[in-house]
Amino acid sequence: MNWTESDKKQMQEKGIGIQKIANQLDHLKRGFPFLDIIKPATIGDGILRLTEEEIQELIDKSKIEYPKNKIIKFVPASGAATRMFKHLYDFNSVPDKEMILEDKGFNSPYHFFSNLSSFAFYEDLKETIGLIKKELKEEDFIAIFKGLITEKGLSYGNLPKGLLKFHSYPEGSKTPVHEHLVEGALYASSVGKVFLHLTVSNEHMELFQKHIADTIHEVEKKYALKFDISFSVQKSSTDSLAVTMENEPFRADDGSLLFRPGGHGALIENLNELDGDIIFIKNIDNVVPDRLKDETIKYKQALAGLLLQTKERIFNYYDKLGKGVQINNKLIVKVEEFLNHILCTVFPKEYAKYSIEQKVQYLRSKLNRPIRVCGMVKNAGEPGGGPFWATNPDGSISLQIVESSQIDLKNPEKNTIVNQSTHFNPVDLVCSVKDPTGNKFNLLNFVDNETGFISKKSKDGKELKAIELPGLWNGAMSNWNTIFVEVPLITFNPVKTVNDLLRPEHQ
Repeated sequence: MNWTESDKKQMQEKGIGIQKIANQLDHLKRGFPFLDIIKPATIGDGILRLTEEEIQELIDKSKIEYPKNKIIKFVPASGAATRMFKHLYDFNSVPDKEMILEDKGFNSPYHFFSNLSSFAFYEDLKETIGLIKKELKEEDFIAIFKGLITEKGLSYGNLPKGLLKFHSYPEGSKTPVHEHLVEGALYASSVGKVFLHLTVSNEHMELFQKHIADTIHEVEKKYALKFDISFSVQKSSTDSLAVTMENEPFRADDGSLLFRPGGHGALIENLNELDGDIIFIKNIDNVVPDRLKDETIKYKQALAGLLLQTKERIFNYYDKLGKGVQINNKLIVKVEEFLNHILCTVFPKEYAKYSIEQKVQYLRSKLNRPIRVCGMVKNAGEPGGGPFWATNPDGSISLQIVESSQIDLKNPEKNTIVNQSTHFNPVDLVCSVKDPTGNKFNLLNFVDNETGFISKKSKDGKELKAIELPGLWNGAMSNWNTIFVEVPLITFNPVKTVNDLLRPEHQ
């Protein structure tokens, strides 16, 4: 590819090297390989189901260990709210509004307009557009749309999801950010301090900072602790070059190259810069009012306890395997059983032929990895990733969170495996990112760079293709040690459309 000096300058400004661009172009031409899923992870076969006694023991463990650890709550919060209001945008753009209002289903505009007073932003909307009548006419619908969505009103269509009012309380309303502050106080505090890190977009940084400044003191006072808040933006160096449908670089009208954000998986770079011992990861829109937080707190602390317990065992085995003179077959068998049964790792066929020295080297390499304990909920038909056993490039098999885009659904065998899946990934992770010597892992060394998919978009009426990385918990954490644990469905209450806020869990 012959790049112009202007192209090279643009790449340099983004921090993207020419070799990386070449790799992207190669992927855009040939696509990404599908992940070889073997079977779904299910209860007793890849997913743990904890008893109440085990949960309490793990919570006790976390309470003892918390003061010795720096705990960080990591919240991806850059998502715009635009898609939450898609049905309202569609409604506003269609001439025959009466026809759309005939649909009275839960996700319909009719259901939204009929239940306006149940939304936490209702009072703000009334202040913006004035009195809202009970019997609404077409001009009222348009006024409500403009008052809520556009910049002339509350501008909800332009705000990040984290700053919308989600829940009503007697003392006022709370945004997802506010709810995450409360969650942090309840399950991620250590020695009177909570570290909260949010990934946000550059354009919304000031809005987040102002909102937190307005709410943080109330939470600190109520829970008698202090917050340490930090922010980061998705790095432009993780952007992907867009191409035409003929795989030529897509250029804007001024001749410049078009780059697109690389997707959620690019946030591994942001996570990699955090220095913590225990890192909780949870999406910005998965929050519930205080009355329903108990189960979330309980399971978060239990997952943290399991992480700490597992880390101790990993470090212990890693240390013993490093003391050459003491190594015997009994120890090797113990570590093999631990990797097989607890970390759900199936060794490649060649492993059986390894010498003791080769086995020790292999086992230590498998132990010396970041750790994630992931909550899984029963599949309730939500779109998104799920837990599977999958083949790794080295021939081993391990637990992976897999998006449907990573699976060859045209293959009847793989389709059957997907249909047998019983659980879903709610993005409920607790992570350890330090090695047995206490040094921070370079998380970029544990990414599967062959994970991704090609999305088709358009710009100025012209079709284009771009690379998207699946979730942070997919290929970006492919080579982590993984444990899946069943958690209650009540801990998973995302808000994908504004009408989701009318569900009982958000009222």
